[in-house]
Order: sequence, then structure tokens, then C-alpha cells
Amino acid sequence: MNSSGLAGLGITHPIIQAPMAGVSTPELAAAVSNAGALGSIAVGAVNADTARQLIQRTRALTDQPFNVNLFCHQQPQRSAQVEQAWIERLTPHFDRFGANPPAQLNEIYLSFLDDPNMLAVLLEEQPAVVSFHFGLPEAAWIKQLQNRGVLTLACVTSLSEAQLAIAAGVDALVAQGVEAGGHRGLFDPHQDSRLMTMDLVTQLASFVEQPIIAAGGIMTGADIAAALSAGAVAVQMGTAFVLCPESSANARYRANLCRGASVNTEITSAISGRPARGIINRAHTEIEPDNRADIPDYPLTYDAMKQLATAAAQGDEGYAAHWAGTGAGLARSMPAAQLVETLVSELQASLNS
Repeated sequence: MNSSGLAGLGITHPIIQAPMAGVSTPELAAAVSNAGALGSIAVGAVNADTARQLIQRTRALTDQPFNVNLFCHQQPQRSAQVEQAWIERLTPHFDRFGANPPAQLNEIYLSFLDDPNMLAVLLEEQPAVVSFHFGLPEAAWIKQLQNRGVLTLACVTSLSEAQLAIAAGVDALVAQGVEAGGHRGLFDPHQDSRLMTMDLVTQLASFVEQPIIAAGGIMTGADIAAALSAGAVAVQMGTAFVLCPESSANARYRANLCRGASVNTEITSAISGRPARGIINRAHTEIEPDNRADIPDYPLTYDAMKQLATAAAQGDEGYAAHWAGTGAGLARSMPAAQLVETLVSELQASLNS
């Protein structure tokens, strides 16, 4: 990432491996960073002590910069009526496997906004990069990280979110298009402009001075070249790295991604309570309600779906959250370092053509 916009990191290639909670590992992040790109780990789904362990494990595998990603979601608005109705909606699905639905829904992830212990870990460990998803921490926290030499990134899906991130003082913007796999980085999950990646990058490039990192549907070196041409200084790629042996994706997830052109993805809120793109499963086809208001807030919905996926694990993969972007059919199975090398070669070929 030798662009002046993100100078100082010492990254050779304009590629960031997306954090991908539940799939990324210290081994994946280190392999990507050692190959001259920027690896990432996700700590939004773990507590501060585990986050420290993940950071230290990654650092033991690489002396290169890497990114640590955090969830900055607002606390869920609780509704006993909505939550009970959701449990009842899922009960027939639990019945299929002789399992009991949860008696209540719980907040399984603590937001970084409410976790000063996580901030303390980051200030002590001082990773090269910290990125924010689902929103922003208070500006004072961002400044504290920057004062420790940490570069801060914020995922945005619209110009209005970008303006909020800039006002908070972040160093660079991850422009996430609707093609991206996994959770939309929406600040407000009820408001989504659903801009395509290149449209969002082009729009932001016209209005902001901060470096822009394109994310969503980017799978090849030619895609990277297009993003750079649109005004990005780098790209963030998630689905492209899922099939790397260093990721923690299970065999069924990998098999689903290996179906090539037959892989279809859609966005649903029925898995977690927030819009997220994944390979079509029963959440998309059988559980998603007509009214978005019937779905409990994130991460309450995720609590129930994770339990349902566990109950179904031995007999039905139709409930598993296999996050993937619109380019899923182009995913390649190769070691992370080889993938980075391949992408860079493709990028150079595109730039020279």
C-alpha cells in the first residue's frame, strides 16, 4: 500500500484482507501481511482478554503491520413481544432436530462502544491499524489510538456515514458496496442506500480528502485495478480469502464456495438482526419475514440463529451463515501468500494492458 494516502504502514501491495469474524485467524492475517499486503483479525465477537491473545498470536507470526477490527453497534432496543414472537417463529425449525428453542434472546457480543477494557488492550498492544464496523466510537477514543501511532479505518456505506467518520477524526474510509459479503457496515441497520462499490468510491472521491479503500465484490486483480481507477488507494477483500487454508472456514462452507457459477448470495437480516450477504440458506427462503420490524435487533437474533445452526449441524447445513459476496463464484483455493502474489500479478497485467 504505497499510496501517499496510507503512507507509513510499509505495505507493498494495495490489498487488505477483510477481518471476517469467525473466519479470519492470526495465521491468515500473518500470511497476508508477510506477503506484503495488510492482514486483519476480528475481535468484535470476543472479550478483551481473548482479543489480546489474538493480537499477540498474530504478532508472533509476523513483524509486519496488521489490522484489528471492532464492532461498534448500538445497544439493541429490547421488545419482549418481538423477541417472543421471533422465538415462536423459529420453534418449528428447532423441532426439526428435536431441539428446544432458547427461552430468551441474549446480547452475545459486547459493542466496542461499551467496552473500555477493549480500548485499554488496544492502547497497550498498539496494533498498526484498528478498524471500526457498524459505527464509530467516540472521537476521544479514536484520538487516544492515534496518539499511540495506530491508524484508524471506518467502514462506511454512504456519503453521510463518511462525513460522520471524518468528523470523528478517522484516518481512512473503507467504502463498502452492497456486493460485499458478510454484514453491511451500516451505522443504522434500518437505512441502507445499497450503493454499488464503484459508485460509492466514485462518490466519496468527489467529496472527501481522506484515503478510500474499496470493499465489495472485488475478487481479481482486474477488480483491484478498477477500484484504483475509480479513486481508491487500496481494496479490502474478504470472500477471496475464505478458501485459503489459513482461514477457519469449515468443510461445508468451503464446499459451498467451490460451486462456481452456481453460488448465489443475497442479503438477509434474519440470521443476525442486521443486513448481511451470504450464500442463500433457509434464513433467506423460510425465515425472513415480510416486515423488517418483526426481527429483533442485532445481536439478539444472532443468538437464536447460532443455536439453531448448532442444533442442525449434524443433519442440515441450511441454517449455517456462510457469508460471501456477489463474486463468490470466483473464489480460489490457494495459500494466502500465493493468492496475494496472484492478485498482484493480475493487477500489474491490468494496469499494463
